[in-house]
Amino acid sequence: MTGPSQPAPPAAPPAAPASPVPPSGRPAVATLSRDLSDFLIELSITMNKHAIYPTSHPLLDVAVDGVSNRLAVLFVEERESLSIGVARKQLIIEGVATDPQNPVLKELAQRLHQHRVGALKFVRGIGRNELAQALAALAVDPIRSEKPIGLDTERVGELWPHIRFFPLTYDRLQLIEDDGSAEPKGADQMQSGRATQLWIGLARAALVSDTSSPVSARDDRDDDTALEPATVARAIDEHQREEAYDQVIVGYLLQIGDELKTAEGAEAAGLQRRVSRLVGSLKESTLEKLLEMGGDKAQRRKFLLDASQGITVEAVVDLVRAASAAEGQTVSHSMLRMLSKLGHHPSSGGPRTKADPNVRDVMRRLIDDWSLDDPNPEQYRKALESMSSTRGIAETISNDGVPTECEPERMIQIAIEVGAMGPQVSAAMVDLFKSGRVDILLDLVEKAPSADAGAPVWDFLIGENILMSLLDQPRVDIPLVGRVVRRVGVSAAPTLLSAALVFEDAKARAQLYELLQSFGDEAGPSIAEMVPDTTPAVQRELLVLLGRLTALPAGFSPHAYLGNADPLVRREAVRMLLREPAARGEAVMRALEDDDDRVVFAGLTAAQEKCPPPGIDLIKHRIDHGELDSQLRTMGIRIIAQQRTPETLAWFLELVVTEARWPRRPKLRASTPEMLAALSMIATGWADDPAADVVLRLAEQSKDAEVRAKIARTRSASSPKASNE
Repeated sequence: MTGPSQPAPPAAPPAAPASPVPPSGRPAVATLSRDLSDFLIELSITMNKHAIYPTSHPLLDVAVDGVSNRLAVLFVEERESLSIGVARKQLIIEGVATDPQNPVLKELAQRLHQHRVGALKFVRGIGRNELAQALAALAVDPIRSEKPIGLDTERVGELWPHIRFFPLTYDRLQLIEDDGSAEPKGADQMQSGRATQLWIGLARAALVSDTSSPVSARDDRDDDTALEPATVARAIDEHQREEAYDQVIVGYLLQIGDELKTAEGAEAAGLQRRVSRLVGSLKESTLEKLLEMGGDKAQRRKFLLDASQGITVEAVVDLVRAASAAEGQTVSHSMLRMLSKLGHHPSSGGPRTKADPNVRDVMRRLIDDWSLDDPNPEQYRKALESMSSTRGIAETISNDGVPTECEPERMIQIAIEVGAMGPQVSAAMVDLFKSGRVDILLDLVEKAPSADAGAPVWDFLIGENILMSLLDQPRVDIPLVGRVVRRVGVSAAPTLLSAALVFEDAKARAQLYELLQSFGDEAGPSIAEMVPDTTPAVQRELLVLLGRLTALPAGFSPHAYLGNADPLVRREAVRMLLREPAARGEAVMRALEDDDDRVVFAGLTAAQEKCPPPGIDLIKHRIDHGELDSQLRTMGIRIIAQQRTPETLAWFLELVVTEARWPRRPKLRASTPEMLAALSMIATGWADDPAADVVLRLAEQSKDAEVRAKIARTRSASSPKASNE
């Protein structure tokens, strides 16, 4: 007879579990996929090895190959990029936050955070060498480096175009520490603890790319204002971020939901009030997007149940409505409207600071079955929701102060349908335009039964100089500008270019450049006309735009910019010339002669395919005189090997071997990247040459393991068996 069954021992935690560490006994509802988990572990271990071993250690090659292979697996299907958000002690990827207590991933998050990296993105097409260089740079202690990578994104973006780093630049939000005084804090202030850290982490993630106000204005804003829920909500609503930043926000929301379930005391009460006000201030579309990113259905439901324990009824209803939209709008809309009205008019007569105990039961019953469709027509449902909501309630007032019975949007829509315009319709269009509701006017034009029917509204928008009006706003609505630009056509190019010259933010300019690219070669003349009279930074960006066209505009030549004072402008001019077969040789020579390494790199990259003989002599000269850095010298050595001549072999031998003083006999030079590259070229191109025999034998017998490994790899790669395989 067997005894009573005993509970099984707890299973070992996965390598990269889902977001916050749940208290004992509470299983996680979502975990990273095996491929993502293995990739993060491999990435962290490889960076740790870079910090331990010297750059030439063979174990680093194996480690980098492991990360590269993991990335290749992730990019096998249709994934074009992989975004990772960085919190102080954890990473957020595909809506799931890693365990902040996992030592391997915690160290990776802290290393990225120390480099002031708020998020990073791997792009399809990343090469093994590019990955190795980026990992080596991240492994360097930011204290010992000239500048943390997060504050040097423009330079590293040029070096590694398939790995994008996004900065964590909002420095003023720091953890609130207890001041040790006995003075009590205000009702909405939060003590120093986990709840405070979670809220401040969310605020940092939201405000890191908030460009709604000038930098000087943000610097003058105190921490208390920055931590206000309305400020955080506005930053999330109006953000123009990469998806990786949204991953961070989602990760913090999942942790806050878990914290609200069990937190107690004054600090928890402060978090409850702030989260309730945050949810109430966010747009419904923003809530839907964040919940869609928050993992699978089970994780989304757990978040709703956890959050309902510590927020107001109004905020709970907002969350359920957004979640139902994310799941296909299958929650009973009548039930949501009833709860919304009850939330706005509590029976107690006083404000509610926390959800009623019964709300969790109602929530569970609502989300247990998402299969009931709303029987009401769509337009009727929207009208009912508008009447039951306190958001956006405002009477439409005419110019003489008398409330109107028909809102401007409805009046214009009726006029379009019946084909009758008049003073009242014109006044309605003016009202909508002045209130900033241009998107509604554009919707009416695009949804008109015919082009002629919507023409009066479009003519009104053109008369109001709609495109310039949108571009003059403090925060430009790029999607709305794009809709207008597509209707205006290529004639909008000069306006877009003029606006780009005003913007100091390179990211904002890039969004306008994307609209210009949609016109193709037709935008070329306008871009070329603007290049000479702009700053070097904008000149470089416009040259990049021209370089993406299938043909350069008539009369434009990049030759005029080969002598520009800005090296990046010169580099773009070289790249444009390299596209012309007749000018390729000249472009390579001009690049190889340049004083800036970035321009030289562009020339060496092109010369790898074919280098003119004068270019090879120039590379030799610059290497002999120490004018190039180590990476460029190594590239140059491989290019020089294109000339299989005795003179080339003699030059390589001087880089590899010297003569001992006593006894006087040849010996290998110290192993440097340049020496190893030259040795590899000798073993590849002159293995059977008697003049190279002594050097190759010395390399095979060298005490330096790296030298022996280089010879072994080179001969293995060039053997007939390897070639046949």
